[in-house]
Amino acid sequence: MSGAASRTSALATLGLVSVTAIWGSTFFLIKDLVGRMAVADFLAVRFLIAALAMAVLFHRPLLRLSRREWWQGLALGAIYGIAQLLQTSGLEHTSASISGFVTGMYVVFTPLLGTVLLRQRLPSVTWIAVLLSVGGLGLLALHGFSIGYGVWLTLASAALYGLHIVGLGTWSRPGSAFALSTVQMLMIAIICLLATLPSGPSLPPDRGAWAAVVYMALAAGAGAMLVQTWAQAHLSSTRAAIVMTLEPVFAAGFAVTFGNDALTWRMLVGGALVLAAMYLVELAPRSAAVKAEGLHHEV
Repeated sequence: MSGAASRTSALATLGLVSVTAIWGSTFFLIKDLVGRMAVADFLAVRFLIAALAMAVLFHRPLLRLSRREWWQGLALGAIYGIAQLLQTSGLEHTSASISGFVTGMYVVFTPLLGTVLLRQRLPSVTWIAVLLSVGGLGLLALHGFSIGYGVWLTLASAALYGLHIVGLGTWSRPGSAFALSTVQMLMIAIICLLATLPSGPSLPPDRGAWAAVVYMALAAGAGAMLVQTWAQAHLSSTRAAIVMTLEPVFAAGFAVTFGNDALTWRMLVGGALVLAAMYLVELAPRSAAVKAEGLHHEV
């Protein structure tokens, strides 16, 4: 990798880390908001603000997108929008920290979906990661012998986030990243607005709620989507997913520090297992690269 490419890769990684910190900070904010606003109303207002801001900023690059790129952006936006609805609905029925950790399961779904959809070879170590993540999920979310309704919704959203990461890694290009982000955000806003029908969205109830919604619209919505789309033009899908595993760590930290969640041994051990699974997935491509390099030197 050249020096310039290495610096760009490092910048992309740093960008994704900042995105995960912002996302992690929203879990306990959303937990509070969905107690006072309907999920679809909150998401519709949030993403409509984000979409309008991005459309104003990037209307010229939008006009340069091809029809194919428009369709790709709309498909990615639809996947992400449905995932947001599922994740936020799940958060109504589980704690912010558990929601953060279960959402992080997209790091396991990403390589699995890459294998199925793109015929990428799945290393055997990934199956160990899957078992570890399931064990961690059990500790985090099992109550008796059943998994709560909120966890199932969040797990479904994690699968869709994995699909979004795979699609973004395949379709994002450096030159069109901002315009592609804008198309996605427009589609996410449409999906969330449709979910508020027939009455349409209700507005945030007070000044504090408005401040939280605007923060999540501009920082965790528009800003995060721009950075993620640009970063994934420079990183592989699996590597991007691994970097974003910091999200549940930030989520748990913010929920315990600023929210009402108590730090428990189940949270610590379950979270450690999920994170171990996430980082184990990262070791597979590195191991393959080392073996390939060794074979190259032998030849």
